Parts: sequence; C-alpha cells; structure tokens
Amino acid sequence: MENHLYPSHPILVVDDEKSALQSFEIALYASGYSNVITCEDSRHVMSLMDKKEFSLVLLDLVMPHIGGPDLLKMIKEKFPWIPIIIISAVSDGKSVIQCMRDGARDYLFKPVDKNELSNRVRSTLEFKDMEQENSRLREQILETKLKHPAKFSSILTQNPKMISIFKYCEAVAGSLNPILVTGETGTGKELIAQAIHSLSMRSGEFVAVNVAAFDDPIFADSLFGHVRGAFTGADKPRKGLVEQANGGTLFLDEIGDLSLSSQVKLLRLLQEQEYFPVGSDFPKKANVRVVTSTFRNLAALKKDGKFREDLYYRLVGHQVSLPPLRERLDDLPLLLDYFLECEAIDQGKAKPAYHPELNNLLRTYSFPGNVRELKAMACDAVSLHSSRMLSSSSFMNHIQCEDSVGRVVPHEEEMVSWDNVNFPPESLPPLKDVVTRISTTLITTAMERAGGNQSAAARILGISQQSLSLKLKKIKI
Repeated sequence: MENHLYPSHPILVVDDEKSALQSFEIALYASGYSNVITCEDSRHVMSLMDKKEFSLVLLDLVMPHIGGPDLLKMIKEKFPWIPIIIISAVSDGKSVIQCMRDGARDYLFKPVDKNELSNRVRSTLEFKDMEQENSRLREQILETKLKHPAKFSSILTQNPKMISIFKYCEAVAGSLNPILVTGETGTGKELIAQAIHSLSMRSGEFVAVNVAAFDDPIFADSLFGHVRGAFTGADKPRKGLVEQANGGTLFLDEIGDLSLSSQVKLLRLLQEQEYFPVGSDFPKKANVRVVTSTFRNLAALKKDGKFREDLYYRLVGHQVSLPPLRERLDDLPLLLDYFLECEAIDQGKAKPAYHPELNNLLRTYSFPGNVRELKAMACDAVSLHSSRMLSSSSFMNHIQCEDSVGRVVPHEEEMVSWDNVNFPPESLPPLKDVVTRISTTLITTAMERAGGNQSAAARILGISQQSLSLKLKKIKI
C-alpha cells in the first residue's frame, strides 16, 4: 500500500541542535505526522521555504547566525499564512510575548512533552484549516460560477439550490473536518461524497461503507482490522477499511444507524485520528477524511439518547442537505431525458419521444424514492416501449400503485397556506363563503403544482378534468 504523507504539506522543524531535531521528528512521527522536514542551520530556512510549501513551522527561539525572533519576522513578512510555533529552552516570558505579538501562533518550552507537542500541532493545523476554509467560503459567496463543474458531472441538475450546494462543497472539500450529508433516500448522497473526495485532491482512495449492515464486533473488525490471534479463526492480521482509505476519504453511509458502542470508537478516530485494531493494545494513526450521510434526524436521535452528543457536534461542523426531487421539479425534464437515453442505449433501442404532458404528470407526484425512483420508472417505461411515442401508462400505473400505499407527507414549507380562510373574532362567515374560499385555495394550489395542466391538477384533487374545468370557469382562474 502506498504510504500517504500527513499533512499534505510538510512540517518544518528548525533547531540548531541535531539531537533536538531527531527528538522532534520521532515525536511527530509517533503522533501520526509523517511529513516532516528538519533544518539545523537557520540561514537555510528562507531558501527552503521558497522552494517548498509548508503547513507549519516549529521554530527554536535561541540559535546562532539568525535567531528565532528575527527569523520569525522574516517568515511572517514573506509567508504570513504559515503558522509558527516557538520552541524555547528557557522560560523567558518577555521574549515569548514579543514573538506572539510578531505573529507566532503558539509556543512550547523545552523539554517538550510528546503529547503536548501533538496536541499543539493538531490544534494549530485545525485553526489554519478553519481560516482557509472561511476564506474559501467568502470567495464562493462572491463567485457566480462553479470553479470545478466537471467534478459534479455525475449529478444532473440545473436547480439553483443544487448549484449552491455544489459551491459550498467546493469551499469545504479541502478541509480536514468531517462532512455530514443529509437527505432522503435516492437524493444522491454518495454522489456528493464522491464529488467532495474528488475536489479534495486527496491521493488515497474513496472507500464507502454502509454502517447499517454491521453489528458492533463486525463494525470494529471491518473498519479497524484485527491482529493475529484477536479471536478464534484470526490466524493472520487483517487491515481494515480505515487503512484502505489511508490518504483518502472514508464514506460512512447511514451513520444514524450506528450503535452507541460503535459511536465511541468512531469518535476516537475523528478526534485523535487514531484507532485500535481488534485485539491490539497499541493504537494506529489514521490519515483519512471522514464523510458521513444519513436520512435520519440526528438532532432528534441525540435528544432521545440514541446518538452521542460529542459525536454529533463533531459531525455537523460541515453539513450538506440535499433537497428531495419534489423540491427541484425544474430538473425533471433533464433527468427524464437522460435516463430514457441511457436505458435506450442499454437495451439497443432508439431513444423514444414522449408527449409533453408526461412532465406535467410527473410534476404532480411526490417521488418518495427521489431520483433513484425516477430512474427506475424510466427504465421500466423503455422496457415496455414498442412504438414511436413513449406511453405514459407505465408511469401512471407506478404513481397509482404508490398512491394506494400512501404518499410522502410534505414538509411544512410545502403545505397549503390557509391564511386566507382565517375568521374574524366577532362573527363567523356563512358556510357557503368558507367552502368557496377553501375550494379556491385548493384549486389554485393544485394548478400551480401541476404547472397549469388541468388533467394533472384534476388528478391531484381527485376529480375529473371536466369537473375541474367547470370550477375554474366559475372562480375565473
């Protein structure tokens, strides 16, 4: 397996003592920071930084030739975005305070504790990552076009809400923090996760895992692997999916179904970037970006005690909420044409033409299975197709079958507004007037949802097209 360096840009350690450099390098490697460069002569630092991009500098305060305070000013003047941690052998408060004023991010006193070093480096890198992310978000707000539209080529859309989501993904893709993708089944959560991985430019693989399929022991063994002799039958060590995704992205689908005991193990991976293979007493360092998804309400699960609060807040730092198909009906013609063409090619047929009324029919349906359901409907229609014009009967049969089972309850924002049927407190209006108001509201809403098509609106209302036509003339719509 390829050895993926972490962080992607190296950490530069500057100290005039060779033994100190070796100690720092060993401590950083033990903490999972495998991309480290050391420099013993402070005079070579600037030329080194001109040739290579660094993520962080650990800078000794007292050195010959160019001292730490002077070198700090030189670095911050030319590379102000690179964070610097000052290392001092003496507790010289004044010098440290001056270095902080001159732009140092943090400081440590020698002898440096390994755990303290790891914590300071991690927090500094996370802070830098947050600053860069905020900068990217500000840029994306001002951008009118996507920077990398090809990365989203697998998601067909012209919907403004979806384009905004793509822009957000471009802004946060380079972050090391987890991303939670929410949405109903069939909305394309894994496709978004793949796009985020592609945008991140991480060198490792994209590894997808459906955590709902695992109980606690299988979850730990699948993700973290095991050592030889961990349990009966473990005659040789096994590498888990975390190691397979090293340097890349680990996509955990249906995270809302993860048990509480497994949530603890996942939390350690996210917080410490380390994990324990089953049967091992020694942790392994991980270099993975975690993207999770769910159709469940994690906030409600947290409130009910079914999802850990600390894990919840770790996951929701970046959140992408995908709209259902019924909220992006402008994509229906685009998606229908694409699915019909793909299925026709697969079946060796010419792409069938269809009547424009088909789109109006589909606009009246709630699509509980979203884009995945539309694709299945298109595939079925092409399979039954034998004439020049595609029949809408298979679509109608599918919709009627789903309607008999029960439609998806619309979200609050999709509900019909009854503001215009409020009654004054002093008296009630005649019943006839109330019925007229309600009928008008229902008919108007149905016509809007059907795109002005009377046949489709009549189906929504459960009346005949002729009856609807008479009512429209009566209320002058």
